[in-house]
This record gives sequence, structure tokens and C-alpha cells, in this order.
Amino acid sequence: MKKEYRLPFYIFLLTSGLLALVQLKLERPMMLAERFIEGAGWFEILIISAYGAVVGYMMQNPAKVPAWRMLTWTIFSIVFFSQLIIGLTGAEKFLMTGKLHLPIPMMIVGGPIYRGELSVMTILFVSTVFLTGPAWCSHFCYFGAIDGLVSSGKTSKEILRHKAPIKSTILGIVIVSAMVLRWFRVSPVVTTLIAAGFGLAGLVVIAFLTSRSGKMIHCVMYCPIGTIVNVFKKVNPFRMYIDSSCTLCMKCTRFCKYDALNHADIKNLRPAITCTLCGDCLAACDHASIKYRFPGLSPDNARALYLVLTISIHAACIALARI
Repeated sequence: MKKEYRLPFYIFLLTSGLLALVQLKLERPMMLAERFIEGAGWFEILIISAYGAVVGYMMQNPAKVPAWRMLTWTIFSIVFFSQLIIGLTGAEKFLMTGKLHLPIPMMIVGGPIYRGELSVMTILFVSTVFLTGPAWCSHFCYFGAIDGLVSSGKTSKEILRHKAPIKSTILGIVIVSAMVLRWFRVSPVVTTLIAAGFGLAGLVVIAFLTSRSGKMIHCVMYCPIGTIVNVFKKVNPFRMYIDSSCTLCMKCTRFCKYDALNHADIKNLRPAITCTLCGDCLAACDHASIKYRFPGLSPDNARALYLVLTISIHAACIALARI
């Protein structure tokens, strides 16, 4: 098999394997096609796996990563919200469990604290962090894709000040608020309105701050899930570093929407904590100085493994992108 076809082949196998387990093991059909026609879920698995293979083939070239990552992330978000809207019309087959959950990332942490039980989205989120580190914030988050699209213009070179205290404060407010709401047994109607207000405030951040800076302010500073990812991504062995061939040309800075490649970061030869390993910056580096790291693997093989895992999970999530 030619080298350029190996990575797409592995993505096809992994994606189809993951979805086959879902198809075989869960009593309630999770493949959307299966809910309408018995056996059609297998055909859907074939289509989704082929999609993942095509994405993998294109993203092998670092120069194509920024455009293809944004394209696939947008597709993911469109699929997610389209099925949500259809589900809201009363077509419960388009909802993952048949029950509606507010589609705001904050609910991944706030919801379980308030309800006292884990949700499907929380389990999915934790699983992706263990497998792909911070890829949730650059490939899987249905809300983050909006922030990414709005930031697609020219990226400001201005450093985002006070990121850490702002991020930590917002996460703390969400956790404490959820605990207080649970303690006082505030009705689900009121808590839903509060969560919706938080989500609307996030859209305001995107509209007025992200659009002006060209950096993903919502994901980097406002979203509490992004803060959790920044901390707990260390449980995953994938890393990104900058080798000694770097000339400090700063071209990569304008490709980084996560404010992780400022002058101090590049001089320290590693991206800041807000890095999501998205790989967009590789397209800017003329000297191939920015590399992926995984224990025991060469930089090229580490990147290949990261793409296989991330794209396979991305494709699988598209098939299951319902709430």
C-alpha cells in the first residue's frame, strides 16, 4: 500500500470499528439511518468511515490543515444543530436519547453537578480528552466551530491579557453556581434559563470580541470547558514543541487562533497552555520547526497517530452528533 493511503486506511478501519461497536452493543439504535430503516445503520457507517478517510488523506499535507479543519468542524456543527432543530419540531428520532438537553458546552460540567449524575455528553467529553487531549476544543465542540468561523479573518498580534485569572474565575462561578442551584433545589426551568443566558452571553463575546481580534476569545477565555481542557489535557501523552531550527520569524502567530504562539511562547520552544494541537501553525512554518511529540515515536509518526485518532473520533461523533 502506498504511504499516502495508509493513514486514510487506518482512519477508515478505526471509524468503522468504533461505530460497529455502537451498532452492535446498544439496544437503542444510535445510528440515525438505523432508526428509520433496519440495517441501514451499516450503510451509514460505511459512508461516515469513507468521509473520515477522505479528510485524513487531505490533512496529511500540513498546508491544507487550516482549511480542512475549519471545513470539517463546520460540517460537524451544522450536523449537530440541524438534528437538534429537527428534533425540536417533535421528531424524537433525531435526538440521541429522546430527551432534550441544552446545547451549551458549559452544561457538560454544570449539568452533572446540578443533577448529581453524569450525562452522555460528559462521558463523551472525558473520553475525547483522554484519547486526543485538547482536540475537543478544535475538532469536536459544536459551539466552538462558531467561534472559529468568526475568527477566520486577520489574527491580531496583541497578546490576550489576564487569560488565566479570567478563565479560572468563570469556571469557578459555573461550578459554584451549579452547586448552589442544586443545594436550594432551584427548578429546572429557572436553571435552564440561567444556562441559556450564559450561552447567549457567549455569543455576544463571539460577535464583539472574537470578530475584532481574530482570536477565539470565547474558547480561550470565556468557555469553562476550554479551561478544563487546558488543565486536564496533560493526561494525554500528545504534545507539540518547537525545535532549534526556529528563526523567530513569527509567521505561525497569525495562524494561531488560540493565543498560544506569542513571542515568549515561541522563544520558550513550546506553545502556551491554550494550545489545542490543531496543527494550523504547521502550515506557516517554512522550516518545519513545529512538531508533534508522542513517547517512542518520531515527530512524523506522532502527527500521523494524532490525525488517525482525532479524525476517526471526529467522524464517529458526526454519526452520533445528537443530544
